[in-house]
Amino acid sequence: MGSVLTIRGGIPLTGKVSVRGAKNLVPKAMVASLLGNTPSVLRNVPEIKDVDVVTSLLQLHGVEVTKDPVTGDLTMDPLNAKMAQSKDIDAHAGDSRIPILFCGPLMHSIGEAFIPDLGGCKIGDRPIDYHLEVLRNFGAVVEKRTGGISISAPKGLHGAKVALPYPSVGATEQVLLTAIRAEGITELSNAAVEPEIMDLIAVLQKMGAIITVQTDRVIRIEGVKELTGYNHKAISDRNETASWACAALVTKGDIYVEGARQVDLTAFLNTLRKIGGAFDVDDDGIRFYHPGGALSPLVLETDVHPGFMTDWQQPLVVALTQAAGVSIVHETVYENRFGFTDALMRMGASIQVHRECLGSIPCRFGQMNFLHSAVISGPTELRGTDIDIPDLRGGFSHLIAALAADGVSRVTGIELINRGYERFQDKLEGLGADFDITEDAPAVAVTLP
Repeated sequence: MGSVLTIRGGIPLTGKVSVRGAKNLVPKAMVASLLGNTPSVLRNVPEIKDVDVVTSLLQLHGVEVTKDPVTGDLTMDPLNAKMAQSKDIDAHAGDSRIPILFCGPLMHSIGEAFIPDLGGCKIGDRPIDYHLEVLRNFGAVVEKRTGGISISAPKGLHGAKVALPYPSVGATEQVLLTAIRAEGITELSNAAVEPEIMDLIAVLQKMGAIITVQTDRVIRIEGVKELTGYNHKAISDRNETASWACAALVTKGDIYVEGARQVDLTAFLNTLRKIGGAFDVDDDGIRFYHPGGALSPLVLETDVHPGFMTDWQQPLVVALTQAAGVSIVHETVYENRFGFTDALMRMGASIQVHRECLGSIPCRFGQMNFLHSAVISGPTELRGTDIDIPDLRGGFSHLIAALAADGVSRVTGIELINRGYERFQDKLEGLGADFDITEDAPAVAVTLP
């Protein structure tokens, strides 16, 4: 049994919302607290499920986590860090991939780590294999045991030269969290340099790390023997900001996003302006609104930072269904990210997905049979329908479409949105959305005489 969100669409969203710490930074900064020998304080922490998951995992490993009842700031004390039971890690992690990032900090703090469920039930084959290979570069010993993988460093961790085949955010985080207390120097080439990565580096530098970000995506880390705790205010969530911006545009509304940072949204803001959206920036946030007139189509390719972020693609596609003409979107970061368009097409959108690279240059998914390009024709009138949310970003994009659609939409699986959107239902209510929430009753078996 889950919650059902019934949305009566067609109402412009107007008002103010606040965005707090980035989902793609806060959980990683929490993990970093394991590396210090004194407590760490993290501020601007959002109330999202991923924070709850990492809080539970830290507590399982002996870290004392306290939350300020007024500010929501987290204090994390790793003094009594210990090994956790695999079954407990598995139970608390759910489908989160965050446990793999505990490996380096745990090996530094208690000498070993354990990751349950090798094979990908919860984490996924390729991500875990890739992370394990990175850890081996530092001298980690990886052993398969009953229920998962044991990772240790009997001879200690040492600096390494790591070259990533793709600027993976997760792999870059793994290197940073492992290298800062490894003996010697680590050089990471083809690293991710997203704002959340740079903010994680700021956290680690406050702890005593020596990290240099060089040109051409090269990061150099000089290992240190000891780190202290940190006091840090997390950067705001640029992905949530982009979602509310698209919601304002698609519903022909006017939303002020308090806490939005222009510096982290340059590529998004340029694209929003190209299609006909408007925004005003001040010191406290950004106002997004539909200025009137027709929206313009465009050709767009997602890319790693400083390009157009893949997490912005899905809400933007909803906006492009209302543009006058044909738009092309080429997804180059994730191979299967257009599944969410099925629901949009049932709502009346005209979208075709293709295996070919419909962009300026072929990407790594070309000739691999992935549906990773989309052609969107518009404008089309969206109609309310039943939607089951598939994932976090696609799910919020479905909400945007439902809010703009004519008629009623019945949305299930909204629990997924709580992973990365803080109190989104309260925010929708504050913006004037017309909706209600009910509990979906389970089916009752009837025995016929």
